[in-house]
Amino acid sequence: MSLLELDDVKVHFPVKKGIFFDRTVGHVYAVDGVSLKVEAGQTYGLVGESGCGKTTLGRAVLRLVDITDGEVVFDGTDLAKLPDEEMRRFRRRLQMVFQDPLGSLNPRQNIESILAEGMAAHGIGKDQDERREKIKEILAKVGLPANALSRYPHEFSGGQRQRIGIARALVLEPDVIICDEPVSALDVSVQAQVINLLEELQESLGLTYLVIAHDLAVVRHISDVIGVMYLGGLVEEAPSDVLYEGPKHPYTKALMSAVPVPDPEIEDRRERILLQGDLPSPANPPAGCRFHTRCPWAQDRCAVERPVLTDLGDGHKVACHFAREIDEGTVPQTRSTGIDAVVATEAVASKEAAVSETVTDPSSAAVAVPAPRPSTEDAAPAEGADASEPADGAAASDADPSEGAASAAPAEGAAAVEPEGSAVDGDAPRAADEPEGSDAVDADSTADAAAPKDSDAEAPAAGGGDSAGDDAAEAKGSDSAAPAAEPAGKGSAKEAPEAG
Repeated sequence: MSLLELDDVKVHFPVKKGIFFDRTVGHVYAVDGVSLKVEAGQTYGLVGESGCGKTTLGRAVLRLVDITDGEVVFDGTDLAKLPDEEMRRFRRRLQMVFQDPLGSLNPRQNIESILAEGMAAHGIGKDQDERREKIKEILAKVGLPANALSRYPHEFSGGQRQRIGIARALVLEPDVIICDEPVSALDVSVQAQVINLLEELQESLGLTYLVIAHDLAVVRHISDVIGVMYLGGLVEEAPSDVLYEGPKHPYTKALMSAVPVPDPEIEDRRERILLQGDLPSPANPPAGCRFHTRCPWAQDRCAVERPVLTDLGDGHKVACHFAREIDEGTVPQTRSTGIDAVVATEAVASKEAAVSETVTDPSSAAVAVPAPRPSTEDAAPAEGADASEPADGAAASDADPSEGAASAAPAEGAAAVEPEGSAVDGDAPRAADEPEGSDAVDADSTADAAAPKDSDAEAPAAGGGDSAGDDAAEAKGSDSAAPAAEPAGKGSAKEAPEAG
């Protein structure tokens, strides 16, 4: 039998609402059905992103938070059903190293008082002198001098404070130590010292560790077995080397792809899995598989049926309906795992859909393919050309075939929907109520700088060329020149620049 066993442990925090009468309106499912085993002398690593319930599970083992359901069996005794007084005696064999070393130490007590308090509560040592000698021995094991007994927590560095936290757990001679992010608040060089210290103490004292962390490199270095948590549940469990060589669950694959590789050539070639969306709220977890809202290989079954932790061989357990098929590559990928999984938005998706519909519509094929944005010089026709004549192929797509020869001008409001940079820009006359910033307005404003304000030839002058302006002035009263002088039927030629 294992030293520590967890069977379907659940920790649900009620969400209450009301001013005078608190009523429960929901629950936060911090831990929702976790089962695992820790053997004596073993180091079990528990990893997962922030908010997945790792710390809550560690506190539930010590009964620092109430267990909603399930069993926590330690050395044959179910801790979840023990009365408070009996649980207090069991805590001597179960100790915890907290994440924040400064926050877990009383700033009003010196180190001797902090370490001797637990010893006195559990009856370790006959008197104060005997406790002091034992404390000095423990401090020497964690690498602290004997003169540290009279000093206070704020007088030590972060690494030294974490060593004090480890010493406080060791003075009670426990069997299991739960290390909650023991090195996350330390520098890299200090992290290595604390990790090596934990390994040395384990070998010399025969300790059993439950290490909670999110640093995968740290967990791989110190752990024998690794469990991966996601949104309150265990999704994968395997020996350390097996898990890192071949992760089976999609979430574990994404976590492993985030671990940097020191070899730049391997780092450039390896696949990087980027997950879409954020971690769902534990107060409203998704139905079925908790990970199906972000899984790149999610299928219809994943949304309705929650997978159980299944052994695939060699102690490798995975909670996934299609773990084998994903590993073999027989399951189609339903979500992107590249950089577009992060930058894609609904606006971009809707824009791409609109563009694809425009390209596939035969009626809009003339304006679907944009051309390079013409300059002011390119917008003018060749010198001597009649400004009243539209450019080849420009007005053909805009003209209404049901009208006569005088209807060669574009219909009212038609030019306003043309994309910028199309073949129509600057060549055919536009409506006077076009929005600012269009190419035709830029051409008119260029011509205004050279033409008198009250000249009748101002509108066609945008087309360029002196001969073009003379032809437009001579044909002012003719029907054929009407489209050029009065674009879209809005006002006279004199009003066109003012409208632009």
